[in-house]
Amino acid sequence: MKKSIKNSVIAIGLDAAEPDLLETWMDQGYLSHLKQLKDRGAYGRLTNLEHYKAETPWTTFLTGCLPEKTGYWSPIKFHEGSYNVSDIGAYDFQEYPPFYALGDEYRVAVFDVPQSRLCDRVNGEQVLAWGAHSPQTPSLSHPPELLNQLNRDYGKHPALHRDHGDWWDKAYLSRLQKNLHQGITRRGAIVRNLLKQERWDLLLTVFGETHSAGHDLWYLSQPDHPLYEHKLESAADDPMLAVFESVDRTLGNLLAEVPEDSYLVIFSAHGSGNNTTDVPSMLFLPEFLYRFSFPGKVAIASGTAGTIPEAIVSAPRRKTWTGEIWERKYSPNPLKQLLRQQLPSQVHPLLDRLLGTFGEAPLGSPEQLRQQGNPLFWQPSTWYSPLWPQMKAFAIPSYSEGYIRINLAGREPNGIVSPEEYDGLCQELTAQLYAWTNARTGGPVVKKVIYTPPNSGTRPDADLVVVWHDTPADVIDCGQYGRIGPVPYRRTGSHRNRGFLNITGPGIRPGTQLREGHGVDLAPTLLHLMNAPIPDYYEGISLVENSVVVA
Repeated sequence: MKKSIKNSVIAIGLDAAEPDLLETWMDQGYLSHLKQLKDRGAYGRLTNLEHYKAETPWTTFLTGCLPEKTGYWSPIKFHEGSYNVSDIGAYDFQEYPPFYALGDEYRVAVFDVPQSRLCDRVNGEQVLAWGAHSPQTPSLSHPPELLNQLNRDYGKHPALHRDHGDWWDKAYLSRLQKNLHQGITRRGAIVRNLLKQERWDLLLTVFGETHSAGHDLWYLSQPDHPLYEHKLESAADDPMLAVFESVDRTLGNLLAEVPEDSYLVIFSAHGSGNNTTDVPSMLFLPEFLYRFSFPGKVAIASGTAGTIPEAIVSAPRRKTWTGEIWERKYSPNPLKQLLRQQLPSQVHPLLDRLLGTFGEAPLGSPEQLRQQGNPLFWQPSTWYSPLWPQMKAFAIPSYSEGYIRINLAGREPNGIVSPEEYDGLCQELTAQLYAWTNARTGGPVVKKVIYTPPNSGTRPDADLVVVWHDTPADVIDCGQYGRIGPVPYRRTGSHRNRGFLNITGPGIRPGTQLREGHGVDLAPTLLHLMNAPIPDYYEGISLVENSVVVA
């Protein structure tokens, strides 16, 4: 039987690159190389899951399967049979390997793809966590000496695990921008060398710098962010655009090394926008569920509903967002409340000993949790974990949407909600959530509540998933449970469930408009372009069947 002819594919991801923004910048005359590729190739939009949209896109892309099939919803895992939560990292790929695990017949180079793992079914080179944003995997390579060699020859990525900071920290933002630009230059040199090294059947890499820029530079770029008017005087230009322009120039340099008979694929599996998830998921939701479970009680950020909110917190005093939120822990003692706000967090335990904790919520402090080795100590939702056994429902730590777990009898060790009460409680919580209002705008805070009942297949750990409205909120009113906030914003950019796909190469008709696809379609599309077999279990389809002639 005659073997099919293999095609060479170079696939380059722009992590969390927002298609609306890219298209606007291209129309304004920026990003000339991306505009050139868009015009002379096939282009289309992608959608992705509306919920768990920060946690699942890369696994969906790599496996060709949705989370209902893989069972992987998040690197944050709630362990049933306990009240423990841990960070498990990337999917293990045991049942569903990455799509590029093609065996000896195909030569493959995979460089710095986030949330992947080394796979012994790859014939070629693999490098993990060289500079990816939130790689969820250790820095490793195959062959093992390759990573050290790259670091010696080109330098380490200066932003690896160092692209997490606060929008009010001028030194951090300045350092981040410098590190991202340097990382882009080094990444381009490594990829260019890989292209010269040999003709790969597949070369796959991802620019993680666009992800980091979207999180931390968003408010310095986009005028509709509530903090835009408070941006730093030194940020007169658009630093986020500057990062994308650097990526665009690097792509231009790489084009000279792309063989004419290869397919070049530029893609983003998800996008970005104003951050509407961090504050609601990490603080508002756990605080609301505390007040719901303990009527009349307040733990953090109490306020008076119905009044005009205080001004946006535009100049936080603490070094971290975690510290800013912890200082807002409620005390009925006005002197102690004032001292908590004025004195460093290290002094708070002394205040507890001197002035007592009467009337305060018995939360686990971030320092206590950190000393216990809890990697999620910085998330306020984790501070409520000592109280979870006594609560009707509680918030699981999150990187995007709000995740509610019902304390169900027979499932949780100290479950207090009977199975007969379960549906009614879910309905009551849903009604309460839809009634939340943004105290600044009067508009809704919650867009949708998704119900994931027990015993409904490979479900997430959450019983209810709360999808937030597209308008950022720093202060909310939640009916009879009062006001929460104002509190400082955290990261100014967060994720959206939209991406894009751009393909150039043999047989591609310039200006082709691809139909809207899904992130799960990326793997079969790349395999189709390679003329490689597509597994029967894939849940996506190729998006180029009618747009390209594959030999």
